[in-house]
Amino acid sequence: MKHAKVGFLMTDEVVSVTGRTPSADVAALIVEHDISGVPVVDADEHVLGVISRTDLITQGRATAQDLMTAPAVTIHAEQTVTEAARLITRRGVTRLPVVDEEDRLVGIVTRRDLLRVFLRPDQEIRRVLVEDVLADTMGIGADAVGVHVADGIVTLDGRLPNSSQIPVALRLAGQLDGVVAVIDRLTASSNDTRTRTAPPDGATAGVPL
Repeated sequence: MKHAKVGFLMTDEVVSVTGRTPSADVAALIVEHDISGVPVVDADEHVLGVISRTDLITQGRATAQDLMTAPAVTIHAEQTVTEAARLITRRGVTRLPVVDEEDRLVGIVTRRDLLRVFLRPDQEIRRVLVEDVLADTMGIGADAVGVHVADGIVTLDGRLPNSSQIPVALRLAGQLDGVVAVIDRLTASSNDTRTRTAPPDGATAGVPL
């Protein structure tokens, strides 16, 4: 399921509004359908932006075009649910409008939808990383790397013997089922590569998102 396509998981009956929809009507739709937000589309169903409950509270009376966050963070139906989960994490959003090849709205996928896919407990992910990946596969002791997992987001923090081990650890961690993203806080005692290899897809540097 981790590598399933977004089109398999998305809801294709999407509640949307146009730019001219009054804020009161947007609020009524959100309450009626018990959803956290709606995409804003033009006459050709191209996604212009997204309105959340928070937007309605903080902005007051206006039209959808005045309230929406734009441009919208979207994803295509043929992309994987892993890519969708990573995009939601990186951009700090709770929903992704799903668009076709012409960027027209065809569905929506939410954080809740994705969590149903990534049901592997954080504790189990951490155990596999520490015991199977770091210790057994890479020969790295548990005291060398701190492994923190929260909602499928892995943070690796510590010092490895060689710099060439860093991209390997990031890649192996990112390939585990249930892992949404990998945050790189690793350093190395010895630089055995000329340049630091860029983190693999799904790895980010810095503080947790």
